[in-house]
Amino acid sequence: MPDKLNHVDYRWYVVRTKRHQESKLVELLEKQKAQTKNILEIYAPTHTTVNVHQDSDDKQKPLFAGIVFVLATQDALMNFMKEHSLDAGMQYERKNEKGERTRMCVIPESQMRAFRDYNENYADKVIVLEHPYSDYAFNTKTGEPNEIVRVIDGPLAGCEGYICRFRHEKRLVFQVQGFEPGSWLTVSCPKAWDLRVVRLHNMEGDRFSIGTEKGRAVDLLVGFLQACGYGERTLPMLYDIIARLVIKPSLVSLCKNLHAQGDAALSRCLALMTGKEAELVINLVRYEHDNPGYVKANWSKLTLRPFLTPTSGVEMDEGKTEVKLRHKDFTEIVRKVDITEEAYQPSRKKNETLTTTYYAHIGMMEDKDKEECTYFANWDGFLREYFLTAGKANEKLVAGTVETVSDGRANTEKLIESFRNYAPTLYKVLTDEDSAVKAVQDFKVGEDTLSVMAIKSSAQEKDEVKDLLIQACVRICKEVNSTNHLSVWRRYLQTVWLHN
Repeated sequence: MPDKLNHVDYRWYVVRTKRHQESKLVELLEKQKAQTKNILEIYAPTHTTVNVHQDSDDKQKPLFAGIVFVLATQDALMNFMKEHSLDAGMQYERKNEKGERTRMCVIPESQMRAFRDYNENYADKVIVLEHPYSDYAFNTKTGEPNEIVRVIDGPLAGCEGYICRFRHEKRLVFQVQGFEPGSWLTVSCPKAWDLRVVRLHNMEGDRFSIGTEKGRAVDLLVGFLQACGYGERTLPMLYDIIARLVIKPSLVSLCKNLHAQGDAALSRCLALMTGKEAELVINLVRYEHDNPGYVKANWSKLTLRPFLTPTSGVEMDEGKTEVKLRHKDFTEIVRKVDITEEAYQPSRKKNETLTTTYYAHIGMMEDKDKEECTYFANWDGFLREYFLTAGKANEKLVAGTVETVSDGRANTEKLIESFRNYAPTLYKVLTDEDSAVKAVQDFKVGEDTLSVMAIKSSAQEKDEVKDLLIQACVRICKEVNSTNHLSVWRRYLQTVWLHN
């Protein structure tokens, strides 16, 4: 806001006075505001102490005292200070270099607005932490990265931080900027579940992606084997490759041996792997070495690859986004799908919108007598667990809205961790009779059965129905993955979406 009279801007300045003298200063400023121009607003923080987590205990300590914020022009505020000769003074920024000119401490409007919201709504609830913010990136017991979330409404809207466990409670740990430029407080907000948040993809160590590493390695090899035409021999060949690499963990030697025994196409596929893909495979082999039989025990059957994978397996012609692969009992359709996620780089404190290419795998079985076909996606690991739920527990999981909880002093309503609240597309598929996409238990595919997401179509509606299935499944994946709730179901989602 330009000040046309003095050709200066209105800014939020920090005025310091003696402790417990803030109200007197505010009273004088309010009188001056009524008599003169260019003093627009005075704000004295309502909360001046904070709870501090120190030595495994929460204690109350002063955050600041004797501080009043004034929105004014510099001339108007300095004239006020001279006229009243108060035991008060302007807050100046700390000098960083010798000879640097001193500057008054100025708070940007956006930061001031956020601070006021925070001070009036959360200051009595948050706890200042003794360790730096970076210390909360990982769970100290498991070594796994903590979830990163962004608050999407309320006074903390836009705030990003880690969900961390303190004793028996989960809290949101985030940073609050101090008055000095570059200074930060690390604070935690109890009852993290009361906040509406969206989960961000951690680009430096995402728990969801880490959980799919072995699955991605196996799927990569399965994709190569199927693309090379191994068909029903895919699993035996997979076990053979893993066994060879356990004995001699050299991809170069493996490729040479495969080529020598007549498996030239497979040898070529393995030789063209990227460094990251090769690392995935070798890490899987190391795990198999330490846990013999792991691959065979966890991949004992193969019908259709997981719904979303980072590799296609079958090569696509240039400019094409879809390819078909014929199996014994069905036709597999592999389609390129771009998925955009909100991502975060903790070390750089940088937000990013990340678009990654995945490949959707769906099967198609035709019923020529009825002139219709069924499209299906492999959600076996996820839906198998869902179909184990029943009764009141199932009702709450699927359609629950709110429940009343007590903290010993008052009863409050809390959103239930249900599909209805946090995965609305999945809720619709499971409950809406008119939903075209259905969750089907024990869907028959040749001699195998799978729990799948399926949709039926006439011969004329094939393309439209195929799109509906893929779009619905992608939405469910994104909804379950982006919420900080439904953590158990996000773990089961690792069998559906091999997140990169």
